[in-house]
Amino acid sequence: MSELQRQIQLAKFYRNLKFLVIDDFENFRLSIRQMVRSFGVERIEVAGNGSDAINRCEREQFDVIICDYNLGAGKNGQQVLEELRFNNILKHTSLFVMVTAETSKDMVMGALEYLPDSYITKPITKAVLQKRLDNLIEQREVLKPINHAVDQGELEKAVELLDQEIKSNTKYVTWCLRTMANLYYQLEEFELAKKIYENVLSKRDIGWAKLGMGKVRIALGEHEEAVEDLTGLLKTNGNLIEAYDALADAYLKLGQTKQAQKTLEDAVAISPHAIMRQKKLASVADSNRDYDAASDAYRKTMKLGFNSVHESAENYLNLGKCLSDLAEGDTSEVGKKRAKEAVHTMERVSKKFKDDDNVKMSAALIECRVHKGQGDETKSKAAMAKAQKVMDVADADPYTSLEFARTLYTMGQEADAEALLSELAGKHADDAKLISAIEELLDEPVSLKQRAKARMLNKEGIGAFEEGDLEQAIKVFEEAMEVTPKHPALNLNMVQVMLKQIELQGGNPELKRKCVNCLENVKHIPEQHRQYKRLQFLLKKVDAL
Repeated sequence: MSELQRQIQLAKFYRNLKFLVIDDFENFRLSIRQMVRSFGVERIEVAGNGSDAINRCEREQFDVIICDYNLGAGKNGQQVLEELRFNNILKHTSLFVMVTAETSKDMVMGALEYLPDSYITKPITKAVLQKRLDNLIEQREVLKPINHAVDQGELEKAVELLDQEIKSNTKYVTWCLRTMANLYYQLEEFELAKKIYENVLSKRDIGWAKLGMGKVRIALGEHEEAVEDLTGLLKTNGNLIEAYDALADAYLKLGQTKQAQKTLEDAVAISPHAIMRQKKLASVADSNRDYDAASDAYRKTMKLGFNSVHESAENYLNLGKCLSDLAEGDTSEVGKKRAKEAVHTMERVSKKFKDDDNVKMSAALIECRVHKGQGDETKSKAAMAKAQKVMDVADADPYTSLEFARTLYTMGQEADAEALLSELAGKHADDAKLISAIEELLDEPVSLKQRAKARMLNKEGIGAFEEGDLEQAIKVFEEAMEVTPKHPALNLNMVQVMLKQIELQGGNPELKRKCVNCLENVKHIPEQHRQYKRLQFLLKKVDAL
């Protein structure tokens, strides 16, 4: 095709396309509008802010969206693209072009993570815009049947069309192979996806194919191989952000949570503006009990969530819980500062989600614990009264009820907390996440410092037992139980060590009495608890002595 024929064809394409230009400055909107009109575009709409743009996209379909990154107050361009993708408003047949004057690496990386079809820096000339759009629109028209099939959810049909396009020796073969492998992944045809990546990598060492191979290996349960592939990829391509996410997933599958946290920390250091990664980092750090790192990530998640489709009360409440743990019993300036931030955060979430009684109750309960941890009984009781005034615990959702149980422990009402947790476990036996949280609270309803001490002593006691030093093991477990007297694993570990000592000594009434006491300590755990079967087994062994 000659260049003249190409331009005639492009003019026809432009004439049938509908554009949306998004920018908060009228002069820029006018400038872009004039440029694309000169390309032959007849239908051009404009929006002056992110919310207006999303509303327009919800009402009508646009073929090409040109959006500035900075849109003044409200959503920015990244958040517009993020929401359009998250809510499946932006079709695969549509094009999204991000325009920005931002040149800092973290801003650029953040914008690119949501996969705009193109990224253009200001100032924009007509020639630059046309060249970029010409190439995108040509590709769009050739691949439109494939993307339309994907939009319709007809993934198998899309795969067939991709196969035909590849056999036609298309110049878009790389895009087709990459898309086909991704569709196989979505269809859970992991071996077929793996075969494509293997074929591509046999010819050339390409980053996207190595990344895809790593993700497929994770799906196939080949977690160690995935770690090897992905760490190797990052050595040669340290800015491939998605590879960090996949590597973190592989580490989590292997139970290597510390490595997963470090990997996510490396990723957010390169691209700090991706809210879902910050949220994941916060969650992993929280599970690692690294509450300083978790607080920092939750704080950033809250900030990024402002005006984002991913904003949620959970981000605020989780930050409050971390700060409450860190401030408990710490009346230094640092502790007071954390407590103040926690209370302020709870006030913010209560105001922002004022129509959600569960959120307001959880916020008041966290505030109650913060004041209790700072030794302010008056404010603590006032916050508890505020929580109970918002709603009855019987009407609360299970996670708000869990928050109530945690607060009851803090207030010294252990029996009420245990009864509530037992009831919760019975009602929601199929909710694995909730049961795990209930178990954790039943095991360690104490302060952050006490939990850390108890874990250290438990580990030390297990080590002494494995080395055959039963007396030292008993001594260490007894010390640990002074910190967490009703900890199921600790008490049952203690019983097992004492049973072994009784067996070696041919009987010991004092140790038997201690066994009975330990078992009494943990009779409150519900049958859904992971230690329940072990408890029943040891009850029978002690009864048989």
